Amino acid sequence: MKILMFIYCMHCGGAERTTASLANEWVARGADVTVVSIESTDVDFYPLHPAVRRIALNAASVSPGALAALGANFERVRALREVLRELKPDVVLGIMTVASVLAILATRGLPCKVIATEHTHPPMLPLSRTWQQLRRWTFRSADLVVALTGDSKHWLEKNCECTDVCVIPPPFTLPIPRLEPTLMPDAVVGRDRRVLLAVGRLSEEKGFHNLIDAFSSIVSTVSAWDLVIVGEGDERPALQKQIDDADLRDRIHLPGRAGNIADWYERADLYVLSSRFEGFPMALTEAMASGIAAVSYDCDCGPRDIIRHGENGLLVKEVGDTRMLAEALQRLMLSDVERLRLATRAAGLRESFSLDKAISLWRDAFVAAGVEETRRVGA
Repeated sequence: MKILMFIYCMHCGGAERTTASLANEWVARGADVTVVSIESTDVDFYPLHPAVRRIALNAASVSPGALAALGANFERVRALREVLRELKPDVVLGIMTVASVLAILATRGLPCKVIATEHTHPPMLPLSRTWQQLRRWTFRSADLVVALTGDSKHWLEKNCECTDVCVIPPPFTLPIPRLEPTLMPDAVVGRDRRVLLAVGRLSEEKGFHNLIDAFSSIVSTVSAWDLVIVGEGDERPALQKQIDDADLRDRIHLPGRAGNIADWYERADLYVLSSRFEGFPMALTEAMASGIAAVSYDCDCGPRDIIRHGENGLLVKEVGDTRMLAEALQRLMLSDVERLRLATRAAGLRESFSLDKAISLWRDAFVAAGVEETRRVGA
């Protein structure tokens, strides 16, 4: 099978990581895979199998106005269409909204199938009115649309009038690959400390300001614990000021981005997700599959697909409520028995969200999109 995956860039991010994981696995299983990006390869973060063909359109730009933006996207569609005519893939996967819209437009009249994908919960993704309309207009003509959760599936069916939508959670593999940069836990916290771990981009939607407030309110009752937020982003100055104002620089750490996140999962005693919304929280899945008990806001969307409250983790119903989050964290920090019970059951996610299961679901998706039929007629 010839698969072409089209994405804006291959920088550090959940959709980019999923793209690399799927591309590498499909190639290993004998498929012909190409990853095409709008942006250059200079920002590539996740390693690709040597057999994965990598093409960059080098067409990323900031347009000064609507007319310029229209022209830039016309050129992107034209450039992608040239690649499609040359490679003749059986199926094109658009990765995220913009790439999916452009992929659907570029494949018009060509014999290949096209699958659009969403990697966050659509109503939570800030899009201009133009792109919202384009998604609504184009997604219904895709051969298939793939969402990460049932909530996103229902939204797409209702708001984009898509009739063919399936759910495929992002895959993960154990052991988790170790990448650069390396940031060892012992360089941040002492071995005698217990670690409450959060992982993610330091941005507003991750709700780390609420997490810091919640931890600050119980810090005196959990004296053996430190909070570590691994990640980088624009909110660093504001979060660091919040920590400094609370005089908790020795108890709350922002060490930066870590490519060796598996070492942090191994070191952590409890994981927390404080996001206002998610597409599908891969870090939460990985942490739990690594055998860590977890607490998460019951945000849209993803955590409720992963955590069964009271069985393999705790869900905090009121998103943004720091008191409820603090109570849930304190409950597990002060109970080794309950924390171990939840951690043991959390490890069962290794099978639920395994790469093998994701590949099987994608195989079904290709059949549903008619890819096998296209291959038989020689496209």
